[in-house]
Amino acid sequence: MLDIGSLVRVHVDALIAAQNDMGVCDAIRRNALVGKPVAMSAPHLPKVAGIDPMVPVSAHTAGPLANVAAAPGAFIQDRLAGWVSDLTTLHELTERLARTSTLDDALHELLDAGAALVGARRGLIVFEPSDRRGPVSTIGLGLAHAELGHIETVPRSVTSYGRILDGLPTTEAPLTSPDLLGDASVDPRHREVAARLGYAASYALPITTDATGRLGAAVWLYDEPAEPLERQRHLVGLYAGYASEHLARLLELERARADVATITEELLPSRLPRVTGVQLAARHRMAPRGGGDWYDALALPEDALGLAVGSVGGSGPSALAAMGRLRAGLRAYAVMEGEDPVAVLSDLELLLRLTEPARSATALFAYCEPARHKILLAGAGHTPPLVIGDRRTEFVETSLSAPLGMLACWEAPSVEIAPTPGETVLLYTDGLLRRTGDSMDRAFARLHSAAASVPTALRHDAGFVADHVLRTVLPDGLDQTDGTEDVVILAARFD
Repeated sequence: MLDIGSLVRVHVDALIAAQNDMGVCDAIRRNALVGKPVAMSAPHLPKVAGIDPMVPVSAHTAGPLANVAAAPGAFIQDRLAGWVSDLTTLHELTERLARTSTLDDALHELLDAGAALVGARRGLIVFEPSDRRGPVSTIGLGLAHAELGHIETVPRSVTSYGRILDGLPTTEAPLTSPDLLGDASVDPRHREVAARLGYAASYALPITTDATGRLGAAVWLYDEPAEPLERQRHLVGLYAGYASEHLARLLELERARADVATITEELLPSRLPRVTGVQLAARHRMAPRGGGDWYDALALPEDALGLAVGSVGGSGPSALAAMGRLRAGLRAYAVMEGEDPVAVLSDLELLLRLTEPARSATALFAYCEPARHKILLAGAGHTPPLVIGDRRTEFVETSLSAPLGMLACWEAPSVEIAPTPGETVLLYTDGLLRRTGDSMDRAFARLHSAAASVPTALRHDAGFVADHVLRTVLPDGLDQTDGTEDVVILAARFD
Protein backbone atom coordinates (compact mmCIF):
# COMPACT_ATOMS: atom_id res chain seq x y z
CA MET A 1 0.00 0.00 0.00
CA LEU A 2 1.03 3.62 -0.46
CA ASP A 3 2.42 5.30 2.72
CA ILE A 4 0.39 8.28 3.87
CA GLY A 5 1.59 10.23 6.89
CA SER A 6 -0.33 9.49 10.04
CA LEU A 7 -0.42 13.21 10.99
CA VAL A 8 -2.33 14.20 7.86
CA ARG A 9 -6.05 14.35 8.52
CA VAL A 10 -7.92 15.70 5.49
CA HIS A 11 -11.48 15.04 4.40
CA VAL A 12 -11.04 13.45 0.92
CA ASP A 13 -14.57 12.34 -0.01
CA ALA A 14 -14.83 15.07 -2.62
CA LEU A 15 -11.44 14.11 -4.05
CA ILE A 16 -12.41 10.44 -4.31
CA ALA A 17 -15.64 11.34 -6.07
CA ALA A 18 -13.72 13.48 -8.52
CA GLN A 19 -11.26 10.66 -9.23
CA ASN A 20 -14.06 8.18 -9.86
CA ASP A 21 -15.30 10.44 -12.68
CA MET A 22 -11.96 10.53 -14.43
CA GLY A 23 -12.49 7.36 -16.48
CA VAL A 24 -9.29 5.63 -15.40
CA CYS A 25 -10.12 2.42 -17.25
CA ASP A 26 -10.65 4.33 -20.49
CA ALA A 27 -7.24 5.89 -20.14
CA ILE A 28 -5.69 2.52 -19.38
CA ARG A 29 -7.23 0.95 -22.46
CA ARG A 30 -5.39 3.61 -24.49
CA ASN A 31 -2.17 2.73 -22.63
CA ALA A 32 -1.81 6.32 -21.44
CA LEU A 33 0.84 7.35 -18.93
CA VAL A 34 -0.28 7.38 -15.32
CA GLY A 35 -0.19 10.89 -13.97
CA LYS A 36 -2.06 13.36 -11.82
CA PRO A 37 -4.75 15.39 -13.56
CA VAL A 38 -3.62 18.87 -14.53
CA ALA A 39 -6.44 20.47 -12.57
CA MET A 40 -5.34 18.68 -9.43
CA SER A 41 -1.65 19.39 -9.95
CA ALA A 42 -2.09 23.14 -10.51
CA PRO A 43 -1.32 25.53 -7.63
CA HIS A 44 -4.38 26.36 -5.55
CA LEU A 45 -5.20 29.86 -4.43
CA PRO A 46 -5.59 30.30 -0.68
CA LYS A 47 -9.24 30.20 0.27
CA VAL A 48 -10.46 33.33 2.11
CA ALA A 49 -13.90 33.65 3.63
CA GLY A 50 -16.24 35.52 1.31
CA ILE A 51 -13.87 35.40 -1.69
CA ASP A 52 -14.31 33.02 -4.62
CA PRO A 53 -10.80 31.90 -5.70
CA MET A 54 -12.05 31.48 -9.29
CA VAL A 55 -12.78 35.25 -9.59
CA PRO A 56 -9.92 37.04 -11.44
CA VAL A 57 -7.55 39.00 -9.22
CA SER A 58 -7.79 42.78 -9.47
CA ALA A 59 -5.30 44.48 -11.76
CA HIS A 60 -4.33 46.80 -8.89
CA THR A 61 -2.75 44.01 -6.91
CA ALA A 62 0.57 45.19 -5.58
CA GLY A 63 2.60 42.13 -6.58
CA PRO A 64 2.24 39.25 -9.06
CA LEU A 65 0.39 36.22 -7.74
CA ALA A 66 3.32 33.96 -8.55
CA ASN A 67 5.35 35.68 -5.84
CA VAL A 68 2.77 34.88 -3.17
CA ALA A 69 3.76 31.75 -1.24
CA ALA A 70 1.23 28.91 -1.52
CA ALA A 71 -0.48 27.86 1.67
CA PRO A 72 0.66 24.49 3.12
CA GLY A 73 -2.86 23.13 2.69
CA ALA A 74 -2.61 23.41 -1.12
CA PHE A 75 0.50 21.21 -1.15
CA ILE A 76 -1.16 18.63 1.07
CA GLN A 77 -4.27 18.58 -1.13
CA ASP A 78 -2.09 18.16 -4.19
CA ARG A 79 -0.27 15.19 -2.67
CA LEU A 80 -3.52 13.62 -1.49
CA ALA A 81 -5.01 14.01 -4.96
CA GLY A 82 -2.10 12.04 -6.39
CA TRP A 83 -2.41 9.33 -3.76
CA VAL A 84 -6.15 8.99 -4.26
CA SER A 85 -5.62 8.80 -8.03
CA ASP A 86 -3.07 6.03 -7.59
CA LEU A 87 -5.27 4.06 -5.20
CA THR A 88 -8.27 4.40 -7.51
CA THR A 89 -6.22 3.20 -10.47
CA LEU A 90 -4.90 0.18 -8.56
CA HIS A 91 -8.37 -0.64 -7.29
CA GLU A 92 -9.86 -0.65 -10.78
CA LEU A 93 -7.01 -2.68 -12.26
CA THR A 94 -7.05 -5.32 -9.54
CA GLU A 95 -10.83 -5.65 -9.84
CA ARG A 96 -10.49 -6.26 -13.56
CA LEU A 97 -7.78 -8.83 -12.91
CA ALA A 98 -9.86 -10.58 -10.23
CA ARG A 99 -12.66 -11.09 -12.77
CA THR A 100 -10.42 -13.25 -14.98
CA SER A 101 -11.06 -16.96 -14.53
CA THR A 102 -8.42 -18.53 -16.79
CA LEU A 103 -4.66 -18.34 -16.78
CA ASP A 104 -4.51 -17.01 -20.33
CA ASP A 105 -6.98 -14.18 -19.64
CA ALA A 106 -5.12 -13.20 -16.47
CA LEU A 107 -1.78 -13.03 -18.29
CA HIS A 108 -3.26 -10.78 -20.98
CA GLU A 109 -4.79 -8.54 -18.32
CA LEU A 110 -1.47 -8.27 -16.46
CA LEU A 111 0.32 -7.36 -19.68
CA ASP A 112 -2.20 -4.68 -20.64
CA ALA A 113 -2.39 -3.10 -17.19
CA GLY A 114 1.37 -3.13 -16.70
CA ALA A 115 1.91 -1.41 -20.05
CA ALA A 116 -0.46 1.38 -19.01
CA LEU A 117 1.18 1.78 -15.60
CA VAL A 118 4.74 2.08 -16.93
CA GLY A 119 3.77 4.03 -20.07
CA ALA A 120 4.82 1.40 -22.63
CA ARG A 121 3.09 0.39 -25.86
CA ARG A 122 4.33 -3.17 -26.28
CA GLY A 123 5.46 -6.05 -24.15
CA LEU A 124 5.54 -9.78 -23.53
CA ILE A 125 5.10 -12.27 -20.71
CA VAL A 126 6.98 -15.55 -20.55
CA PHE A 127 5.10 -17.84 -18.18
CA GLU A 128 7.37 -20.67 -17.07
CA PRO A 129 6.88 -21.98 -13.50
CA SER A 130 10.16 -22.82 -11.83
CA ASP A 131 8.91 -26.25 -10.69
CA ARG A 132 8.86 -27.27 -14.39
CA ARG A 133 5.37 -28.75 -14.14
CA GLY A 134 3.95 -26.34 -16.73
CA PRO A 135 2.05 -25.01 -18.44
CA VAL A 136 4.54 -22.87 -20.40
CA SER A 137 3.44 -20.04 -22.67
CA THR A 138 4.61 -16.74 -24.20
CA ILE A 139 2.08 -13.94 -24.69
CA GLY A 140 2.73 -10.68 -26.53
CA LEU A 141 1.16 -7.21 -26.49
CA GLY A 142 1.51 -5.35 -29.77
CA LEU A 143 3.80 -8.11 -31.04
CA ALA A 144 2.86 -10.62 -33.72
CA HIS A 145 3.90 -14.27 -33.48
CA ALA A 146 6.71 -13.65 -35.95
CA GLU A 147 8.02 -10.76 -33.84
CA LEU A 148 7.92 -12.90 -30.71
CA GLY A 149 9.88 -15.47 -32.68
CA HIS A 150 12.54 -12.85 -33.50
CA ILE A 151 12.88 -11.99 -29.82
CA GLU A 152 13.26 -15.67 -28.93
CA THR A 153 16.22 -15.94 -31.32
CA VAL A 154 18.21 -13.76 -28.90
CA PRO A 155 20.20 -15.96 -26.49
CA ARG A 156 18.09 -16.32 -23.39
CA SER A 157 20.95 -15.50 -21.03
CA VAL A 158 21.29 -11.94 -22.39
CA THR A 159 17.58 -11.04 -22.22
CA SER A 160 15.99 -9.54 -19.12
CA TYR A 161 13.27 -12.19 -18.96
CA GLY A 162 15.87 -14.95 -19.42
CA ARG A 163 17.94 -13.68 -16.48
CA ILE A 164 14.81 -13.58 -14.33
CA LEU A 165 13.61 -17.06 -15.29
CA ASP A 166 17.05 -18.62 -14.92
CA GLY A 167 17.42 -17.12 -11.45
CA LEU A 168 20.63 -15.26 -12.17
CA PRO A 169 21.94 -12.87 -9.48
CA THR A 170 20.28 -9.44 -9.10
CA THR A 171 17.09 -10.62 -10.81
CA GLU A 172 14.79 -10.40 -7.79
CA ALA A 173 14.41 -6.67 -8.45
CA PRO A 174 13.08 -5.08 -11.67
CA LEU A 175 15.51 -4.94 -14.59
CA THR A 176 15.71 -1.64 -16.47
CA SER A 177 17.37 -1.14 -19.86
CA PRO A 178 16.79 2.56 -20.67
CA ASP A 179 18.79 2.59 -23.93
CA LEU A 180 19.22 -0.77 -25.61
CA LEU A 181 20.62 0.67 -28.84
CA GLY A 182 23.11 3.03 -27.25
CA ASP A 183 24.34 0.85 -24.40
CA ALA A 184 27.58 -0.87 -25.37
CA SER A 185 27.11 -3.53 -22.68
CA VAL A 186 23.99 -4.88 -24.43
CA ASP A 187 24.62 -8.03 -26.47
CA PRO A 188 24.92 -7.16 -30.21
CA ARG A 189 22.34 -9.77 -31.16
CA HIS A 190 19.87 -8.20 -28.75
CA ARG A 191 20.53 -4.72 -30.20
CA GLU A 192 20.03 -6.07 -33.71
CA VAL A 193 16.62 -7.57 -32.90
CA ALA A 194 15.58 -4.43 -30.99
CA ALA A 195 16.49 -2.25 -33.97
CA ARG A 196 14.65 -4.54 -36.37
CA LEU A 197 11.45 -4.55 -34.26
CA GLY A 198 11.66 -0.86 -33.38
CA TYR A 199 12.01 -0.81 -29.60
CA ALA A 200 14.75 1.04 -27.77
CA ALA A 201 14.23 0.36 -24.04
CA SER A 202 12.70 -2.24 -21.75
CA TYR A 203 11.50 -2.69 -18.21
CA ALA A 204 11.15 -6.20 -16.76
CA LEU A 205 9.55 -7.56 -13.60
CA PRO A 206 9.63 -11.06 -12.09
CA ILE A 207 6.29 -12.80 -11.50
CA THR A 208 6.84 -14.63 -8.25
CA THR A 209 5.22 -15.62 -4.97
CA ASP A 210 6.64 -16.97 -1.73
CA ALA A 211 4.66 -20.20 -2.06
CA THR A 212 5.37 -21.05 -5.72
CA GLY A 213 8.65 -19.29 -6.44
CA ARG A 214 9.16 -17.79 -9.90
CA LEU A 215 6.20 -18.19 -12.24
CA GLY A 216 7.48 -16.09 -15.12
CA ALA A 217 8.66 -12.67 -16.21
CA ALA A 218 6.95 -9.64 -17.74
CA VAL A 219 8.79 -7.24 -20.06
CA TRP A 220 7.45 -3.94 -21.39
CA LEU A 221 9.08 -2.30 -24.40
CA TYR A 222 9.48 1.41 -25.21
CA ASP A 223 9.72 2.83 -28.73
CA GLU A 224 12.29 5.42 -27.58
CA PRO A 225 15.00 5.41 -24.91
CA ALA A 226 13.08 5.73 -21.64
CA GLU A 227 12.46 4.25 -18.25
CA PRO A 228 9.50 4.43 -15.86
CA LEU A 229 9.39 7.08 -13.15
CA GLU A 230 9.80 6.10 -9.53
CA ARG A 231 6.06 6.53 -8.94
CA GLN A 232 5.27 4.30 -11.93
CA ARG A 233 7.65 1.63 -10.67
CA HIS A 234 5.98 1.71 -7.29
CA LEU A 235 2.50 1.30 -8.78
CA VAL A 236 3.42 -1.52 -11.18
CA GLY A 237 5.28 -3.28 -8.37
CA LEU A 238 2.19 -3.23 -6.15
CA TYR A 239 0.02 -4.42 -9.01
CA ALA A 240 2.45 -7.19 -10.02
CA GLY A 241 2.50 -8.50 -6.44
CA TYR A 242 -1.27 -8.91 -6.44
CA ALA A 243 -1.25 -10.33 -9.98
CA SER A 244 1.35 -12.95 -9.04
CA GLU A 245 -0.84 -14.28 -6.22
CA HIS A 246 -3.85 -14.38 -8.56
CA LEU A 247 -1.85 -16.22 -11.22
CA ALA A 248 -0.65 -18.74 -8.64
CA ARG A 249 -4.25 -19.55 -7.73
CA LEU A 250 -5.24 -19.91 -11.39
CA LEU A 251 -2.20 -22.09 -12.03
CA GLU A 252 -3.26 -24.46 -9.26
CA LEU A 253 -6.77 -24.60 -10.72
CA GLU A 254 -5.42 -25.19 -14.23
CA ARG A 255 -3.28 -28.08 -13.06
CA ALA A 256 -6.19 -29.60 -11.15
CA ARG A 257 -8.32 -29.46 -14.30
CA ALA A 258 -5.56 -31.11 -16.30
CA ASP A 259 -5.27 -33.89 -13.70
CA VAL A 260 -9.03 -34.48 -13.79
CA ALA A 261 -8.97 -34.60 -17.59
CA THR A 262 -6.13 -37.13 -17.54
CA ILE A 263 -7.90 -39.38 -15.03
CA THR A 264 -11.15 -39.19 -16.97
CA GLU A 265 -9.51 -40.11 -20.25
CA GLU A 266 -7.75 -43.04 -18.58
CA LEU A 267 -11.08 -44.31 -17.25
CA LEU A 268 -12.69 -44.22 -20.69
CA PRO A 269 -11.83 -46.54 -23.60
CA SER A 270 -8.51 -45.75 -25.24
CA ARG A 271 -9.90 -47.05 -28.55
CA LEU A 272 -13.14 -48.47 -29.87
CA PRO A 273 -13.33 -52.11 -31.01
CA ARG A 274 -13.59 -53.09 -34.66
CA VAL A 275 -16.58 -55.33 -35.28
CA THR A 276 -17.65 -56.49 -38.72
CA GLY A 277 -20.82 -54.79 -39.92
CA VAL A 278 -20.76 -51.76 -37.64
CA GLN A 279 -18.74 -48.51 -37.51
CA LEU A 280 -18.27 -46.72 -34.18
CA ALA A 281 -17.41 -43.16 -33.18
CA ALA A 282 -17.40 -41.44 -29.79
CA ARG A 283 -17.23 -37.79 -28.73
CA HIS A 284 -16.58 -36.67 -25.16
CA ARG A 285 -16.58 -33.12 -23.77
CA MET A 286 -15.62 -32.99 -20.12
CA ALA A 287 -16.68 -30.34 -17.61
CA PRO A 288 -13.80 -28.66 -15.70
CA ARG A 289 -14.42 -30.64 -12.51
CA GLY A 290 -15.36 -33.86 -14.27
CA GLY A 291 -19.04 -34.70 -14.37
CA GLY A 292 -18.91 -38.49 -14.38
CA ASP A 293 -20.43 -39.15 -17.82
CA TRP A 294 -19.01 -42.22 -19.55
CA TYR A 295 -19.34 -44.56 -22.50
CA ASP A 296 -18.10 -48.00 -23.43
CA ALA A 297 -18.01 -50.39 -26.37
CA LEU A 298 -16.72 -53.93 -26.15
CA ALA A 299 -16.61 -56.93 -28.43
CA LEU A 300 -18.60 -59.87 -27.06
CA PRO A 301 -18.65 -63.59 -27.98
CA GLU A 302 -20.30 -64.72 -31.21
CA ASP A 303 -19.46 -61.46 -33.04
CA ALA A 304 -21.77 -59.45 -30.79
CA LEU A 305 -21.14 -55.93 -29.58
CA GLY A 306 -21.97 -54.25 -26.29
CA LEU A 307 -22.62 -50.51 -26.21
CA ALA A 308 -23.16 -48.49 -23.06
CA VAL A 309 -23.49 -44.89 -21.92
CA GLY A 310 -24.12 -43.60 -18.44
CA SER A 311 -23.89 -40.69 -16.03
CA VAL A 312 -23.01 -40.61 -12.34
CA GLY A 313 -24.55 -37.94 -10.16
CA GLY A 314 -22.24 -35.25 -8.82
CA SER A 315 -18.86 -34.04 -9.96
CA GLY A 316 -15.23 -34.06 -8.96
CA PRO A 317 -12.92 -36.89 -7.91
CA SER A 318 -15.60 -38.87 -6.05
CA ALA A 319 -17.88 -38.90 -9.11
CA LEU A 320 -14.97 -39.98 -11.29
CA ALA A 321 -14.16 -42.83 -8.91
CA ALA A 322 -17.80 -43.97 -8.90
CA MET A 323 -17.89 -43.75 -12.69
CA GLY A 324 -14.80 -45.94 -12.95
CA ARG A 325 -16.29 -48.59 -10.67
CA LEU A 326 -19.60 -48.67 -12.54
CA ARG A 327 -17.97 -48.90 -15.94
CA ALA A 328 -15.69 -51.73 -14.80
CA GLY A 329 -18.64 -53.56 -13.27
CA LEU A 330 -20.76 -53.18 -16.39
CA ARG A 331 -17.99 -54.63 -18.56
CA ALA A 332 -17.86 -57.72 -16.36
CA TYR A 333 -21.63 -58.16 -16.32
CA ALA A 334 -21.81 -57.62 -20.12
CA VAL A 335 -19.33 -60.44 -20.74
CA MET A 336 -21.25 -62.81 -18.46
CA GLU A 337 -24.84 -62.00 -19.46
CA GLY A 338 -24.71 -59.34 -22.15
CA GLU A 339 -27.47 -60.92 -24.22
CA ASP A 340 -29.87 -59.91 -21.42
CA PRO A 341 -29.51 -56.12 -20.95
CA VAL A 342 -32.04 -56.13 -18.09
CA ALA A 343 -29.88 -58.57 -16.12
CA VAL A 344 -26.78 -56.45 -16.79
CA LEU A 345 -28.44 -53.30 -15.41
CA SER A 346 -29.94 -55.23 -12.47
CA ASP A 347 -26.45 -56.32 -11.45
CA LEU A 348 -25.24 -52.74 -11.91
CA GLU A 349 -28.05 -51.54 -9.65
CA LEU A 350 -26.91 -53.90 -6.92
CA LEU A 351 -23.28 -52.82 -7.33
CA LEU A 352 -24.23 -49.16 -6.95
CA ARG A 353 -26.28 -49.86 -3.83
CA LEU A 354 -23.37 -51.71 -2.23
CA THR A 355 -20.55 -49.35 -3.19
CA GLU A 356 -22.29 -45.95 -3.48
CA PRO A 357 -25.46 -46.11 -1.34
CA ALA A 358 -25.95 -42.33 -1.37
CA ARG A 359 -25.39 -41.81 -5.09
CA SER A 360 -27.64 -42.19 -8.12
CA ALA A 361 -26.69 -42.90 -11.71
CA THR A 362 -28.26 -43.47 -15.10
CA ALA A 363 -27.20 -46.06 -17.64
CA LEU A 364 -28.19 -47.59 -20.95
CA PHE A 365 -26.86 -50.89 -22.26
CA ALA A 366 -27.39 -52.28 -25.77
CA TYR A 367 -26.59 -55.80 -26.95
CA CYS A 368 -25.97 -55.61 -30.71
CA GLU A 369 -25.84 -58.40 -33.29
CA PRO A 370 -24.57 -56.57 -36.39
CA ALA A 371 -24.95 -59.57 -38.73
CA ARG A 372 -28.67 -59.77 -37.91
CA HIS A 373 -29.18 -56.00 -37.65
CA LYS A 374 -30.66 -56.49 -34.23
CA ILE A 375 -30.25 -54.46 -31.04
CA LEU A 376 -31.67 -55.38 -27.63
CA LEU A 377 -31.38 -52.54 -25.11
CA ALA A 378 -32.51 -51.48 -21.66
CA GLY A 379 -32.17 -48.19 -19.82
CA ALA A 380 -32.28 -47.01 -16.23
CA GLY A 381 -33.36 -43.38 -16.07
CA HIS A 382 -31.41 -42.64 -19.25
CA THR A 383 -32.29 -40.63 -22.35
CA PRO A 384 -33.62 -42.68 -25.28
CA PRO A 385 -31.38 -43.51 -28.27
CA LEU A 386 -31.93 -41.82 -31.62
CA VAL A 387 -32.05 -43.67 -34.96
CA ILE A 388 -30.81 -41.60 -37.92
CA GLY A 389 -31.36 -42.74 -41.50
CA ASP A 390 -32.45 -41.60 -44.94
CA ARG A 391 -36.07 -42.58 -44.32
CA ARG A 392 -36.45 -41.88 -40.63
CA THR A 393 -35.05 -39.89 -37.72
CA GLU A 394 -36.77 -40.95 -34.54
CA PHE A 395 -36.24 -41.62 -30.87
CA VAL A 396 -36.46 -45.21 -29.69
CA GLU A 397 -39.47 -45.79 -27.46
CA THR A 398 -38.05 -47.19 -24.25
CA SER A 399 -39.90 -47.98 -21.05
CA LEU A 400 -39.71 -45.40 -18.30
CA SER A 401 -37.46 -46.36 -15.44
CA ALA A 402 -36.00 -44.70 -12.39
CA PRO A 403 -32.21 -44.18 -12.26
CA LEU A 404 -29.90 -46.75 -10.74
CA GLY A 405 -29.90 -46.58 -6.96
CA MET A 406 -33.56 -45.52 -6.80
CA LEU A 407 -35.31 -48.77 -7.76
CA ALA A 408 -37.09 -50.96 -5.24
CA CYS A 409 -37.03 -53.73 -7.83
CA TRP A 410 -36.18 -54.00 -11.50
CA GLU A 411 -39.28 -53.78 -13.67
CA ALA A 412 -38.26 -51.99 -16.90
CA PRO A 413 -38.27 -54.47 -19.81
CA SER A 414 -35.82 -54.44 -22.69
CA VAL A 415 -36.64 -53.05 -26.14
CA GLU A 416 -35.65 -54.54 -29.50
CA ILE A 417 -34.90 -52.42 -32.57
CA ALA A 418 -33.75 -53.36 -36.06
CA PRO A 419 -31.63 -50.67 -37.76
CA THR A 420 -31.53 -51.00 -41.54
CA PRO A 421 -28.26 -50.82 -43.50
CA GLY A 422 -26.98 -47.24 -43.56
CA GLU A 423 -28.75 -46.17 -40.36
CA THR A 424 -26.89 -44.82 -37.33
CA VAL A 425 -27.95 -45.39 -33.74
CA LEU A 426 -26.97 -42.46 -31.52
CA LEU A 427 -26.47 -42.96 -27.78
CA TYR A 428 -25.80 -39.85 -25.66
CA THR A 429 -25.96 -38.46 -22.13
CA ASP A 430 -28.30 -35.77 -20.88
CA GLY A 431 -25.37 -33.34 -20.67
CA LEU A 432 -25.81 -32.80 -24.42
CA LEU A 433 -29.34 -31.55 -23.72
CA ARG A 434 -28.57 -29.58 -20.56
CA ARG A 435 -25.73 -27.60 -22.10
CA THR A 436 -28.18 -26.03 -24.55
CA GLY A 437 -29.75 -24.08 -21.69
CA ASP A 438 -33.24 -24.89 -23.02
CA SER A 439 -36.03 -26.81 -21.36
CA MET A 440 -35.81 -30.55 -21.89
CA ASP A 441 -38.65 -30.56 -24.41
CA ARG A 442 -36.97 -27.89 -26.53
CA ALA A 443 -33.58 -29.57 -26.12
CA PHE A 444 -34.99 -32.88 -27.41
CA ALA A 445 -36.53 -31.03 -30.36
CA ARG A 446 -33.20 -29.38 -31.11
CA LEU A 447 -31.43 -32.74 -31.01
CA HIS A 448 -33.99 -34.30 -33.36
CA SER A 449 -33.67 -31.39 -35.79
CA ALA A 450 -29.87 -31.62 -35.73
CA ALA A 451 -29.97 -35.35 -36.45
CA ALA A 452 -32.45 -34.93 -39.29
CA SER A 453 -30.26 -32.26 -40.90
CA VAL A 454 -27.17 -34.46 -41.25
CA PRO A 455 -26.21 -34.14 -44.95
CA THR A 456 -26.76 -37.32 -46.92
CA ALA A 457 -23.16 -37.24 -48.14
CA LEU A 458 -21.93 -37.43 -44.53
CA ARG A 459 -24.16 -40.23 -43.27
CA HIS A 460 -21.77 -42.93 -44.40
CA ASP A 461 -19.37 -42.04 -41.57
CA ALA A 462 -20.33 -42.35 -37.89
CA GLY A 463 -17.76 -39.73 -36.90
CA PHE A 464 -19.22 -37.17 -39.30
CA VAL A 465 -22.70 -37.83 -37.92
CA ALA A 466 -21.53 -37.36 -34.32
CA ASP A 467 -19.64 -34.16 -35.17
CA HIS A 468 -22.57 -32.66 -37.06
CA VAL A 469 -25.00 -33.36 -34.23
CA LEU A 470 -22.58 -31.95 -31.63
CA ARG A 471 -21.91 -28.72 -33.56
CA THR A 472 -25.58 -28.20 -34.41
CA VAL A 473 -27.01 -28.85 -30.96
CA LEU A 474 -24.23 -26.81 -29.29
CA PRO A 475 -23.29 -24.07 -31.78
CA ASP A 476 -20.80 -21.23 -31.31
CA GLY A 477 -18.37 -23.38 -29.36
CA LEU A 478 -20.80 -24.28 -26.57
CA ASP A 479 -19.39 -27.80 -26.67
CA GLN A 480 -15.97 -26.37 -25.74
CA THR A 481 -17.00 -23.96 -22.97
CA ASP A 482 -16.46 -24.59 -19.31
CA GLY A 483 -19.97 -25.89 -18.71
CA THR A 484 -20.99 -27.82 -15.63
CA GLU A 485 -22.16 -30.84 -17.63
CA ASP A 486 -20.19 -33.56 -19.38
CA VAL A 487 -21.24 -34.42 -22.92
CA VAL A 488 -20.99 -37.94 -24.38
CA ILE A 489 -22.07 -39.12 -27.84
CA LEU A 490 -21.61 -42.71 -29.02
CA ALA A 491 -22.60 -43.35 -32.65
CA ALA A 492 -22.93 -46.81 -34.24
CA ARG A 493 -23.54 -46.97 -38.01
CA PHE A 494 -24.69 -50.31 -39.39
CA ASP A 495 -23.58 -51.45 -42.86
